[in-house]
Amino acid sequence: KKQAEKAVHQKKEQSKTKCRKARRRHINLVAEFNRRQRKNIWLETHIWHAKRFHMVKKWGYCLGNSPTEKSYRACYRAMTKHCLLQDLSYYCCLELKGKEDELLKQLARICSIDTGLTFQEACCLSGRFEGSLYLYRADCYPEDMLGPVTFIWKPRDGSENRQLWIWVHPALKQDILRELKAIFQCTEPEEMCITEPVTTSVQEEKQVEAVTSLGNKRKREDKEGEKAVPVKKIIGDGTRDPLQSYSWIAQTTGIAISDRSMEILRYRLIGPLSHSVLTETLKAASVQTV
Repeated sequence: KKQAEKAVHQKKEQSKTKCRKARRRHINLVAEFNRRQRKNIWLETHIWHAKRFHMVKKWGYCLGNSPTEKSYRACYRAMTKHCLLQDLSYYCCLELKGKEDELLKQLARICSIDTGLTFQEACCLSGRFEGSLYLYRADCYPEDMLGPVTFIWKPRDGSENRQLWIWVHPALKQDILRELKAIFQCTEPEEMCITEPVTTSVQEEKQVEAVTSLGNKRKREDKEGEKAVPVKKIIGDGTRDPLQSYSWIAQTTGIAISDRSMEILRYRLIGPLSHSVLTETLKAASVQTV
């Protein structure tokens, strides 16, 4: 009898939950998505992958591991005849700014010409091509290897200052970032992360209640109007604390190191029609010179 009464009581409580239409409203979805990203960051293509892939949690991200359907033939056909796109935004981007001579001088300490290309390669230094190499701890080659990275220089603009982007795997990011800060002596934080933390569950519930109040469907009761709607928030990335600094500068040389993870997205296109897809998708901006 107690079990039967308990079951009836539970059914009454469940009946008070909101219908699927209310739960699927935009404001409710965004608040729920922000709550679910507290531990593992989502990529921009997360929703698409979550519907078609088995998701795994690695390196602070939620990534698609294997497809739910047998789509291997379709992927192979796309790679050989059409175009296949992969989302590599979980790779971390480290940005270096400063004088070109000073950058090359210190970067030469963590790589070797015996392993192949270096940061000084002419084709890569011009900014036309992307390079890849292996990094080591300063002055320790061939021991203490940190791992493989890819890099690309921003093309010259007539100034002696250059900009370099280094892409590293999230599992190697902290070690490589620590080594870069050591060789350039970047100890002073240049900027502090001003990203607001994810709203707490209590705040999210208040926002949802303001929208789904009785008799006022889809209406906001507060005076903030548009500001009451929760927006999508990317809190740092899966490899750093959102409250820590993300940019450091050297007082002596002026070299600045910035962590641009999840700020610069990265996609890989494979297939013979990749160039055609890019030309049809991207349009060159009109540059006006004064």
